[in-house]
Order: sequence, then C-alpha cells, then structure tokens
Amino acid sequence: MSKSVFIWVARNRFVGQGDRLYVGVMVSRSMILAIAAALTLVACSPDDKEARRRAAGPNPSVAALARVANAAAGAKLFTRCSACHSIGRGAPDFGGPNLFGVMGQEIGQNSSRFAYTAALQRVGGRWTPERMDAWLADPRGFAPGTAMGIAGLSDPLDRADVIAYLQTKR
Repeated sequence: MSKSVFIWVARNRFVGQGDRLYVGVMVSRSMILAIAAALTLVACSPDDKEARRRAAGPNPSVAALARVANAAAGAKLFTRCSACHSIGRGAPDFGGPNLFGVMGQEIGQNSSRFAYTAALQRVGGRWTPERMDAWLADPRGFAPGTAMGIAGLSDPLDRADVIAYLQTKR
C-alpha cells in the first residue's frame, strides 16, 4: 500500500434526494496506527481532572491521589515553579534550589550550592510524597520561617500531579 494519502470525491444524484457527496481516503497502515494512537490519547485525555478526582474517591489520601496523578499535567503546573526553580540534572539554582532528584532526598539538602533557610533545614527527614504534599499545600505551615515565596497549591490533585512530575526527574 502506498505511503501517500489518496483522496477521491464523487458526486451522485439520487431521485428526490438532491446531491450527495462521497469522500474516500486511502491511507497506509502506519497512518492508521498513528491516527488510532492520536484518538486514544484524546479519549484518555490527561486533562480530565474530574474523572481522576472521582477515581481517587471521596476525601482521598496522598496515596490515592498518587494513583491518579498525571506527571504531564504536573509538568505544566511546574512552569509556575520554574520562575525560581530549575529541574535539570546539573542545572543551576535560581531563587530556589534545583529540584532535580529532590524526591527521596533529605529535606533542605538536595542542592549543595543552595543556601537553604534554617527553618527548612530544621524540619529534617526526607522528601516523601506525603511530606512534599504538605510542603506544596502550605510551605509556611510546613516550615515556619521559610523563604518560599508562594502561598501553596490549594488543589490536592494539582499537588499530586506536581509530585508525580518531580518523581520522574531522577
């Protein structure tokens, strides 16, 4: 079968029914697979937040939200964070530390080049999904005295998406 697309148009007149236009398309197998993949992506759109919320259940835990989290949606949300944070291997620190590999690391220790506040260093422990969720929800409540400049992300699903994205950056 040809790799090019062939389109034909035919016009037929049926008695009492007016003109009808017929369009046919001949495509290659690889084009059919590409179209099927695109339709699958649209049908399983990562932007269907309400369906993901329903799947997480009422009053979902961090773990339940993690099961429906979408790293691609988190990447889009992270663009807000990128004003202060980089997230590439070896990337520089900006107003905030580089967050590459932060999940699982000691809190306030991920970047040896960044001057973390004493407030964040006093928290101790490691960045788990639960602790990152608490931080993203209310940085000043999590580490009173922190220099983190945002009030937090109020939507638990947004936080889960950002955490899923951070977990891909190792």
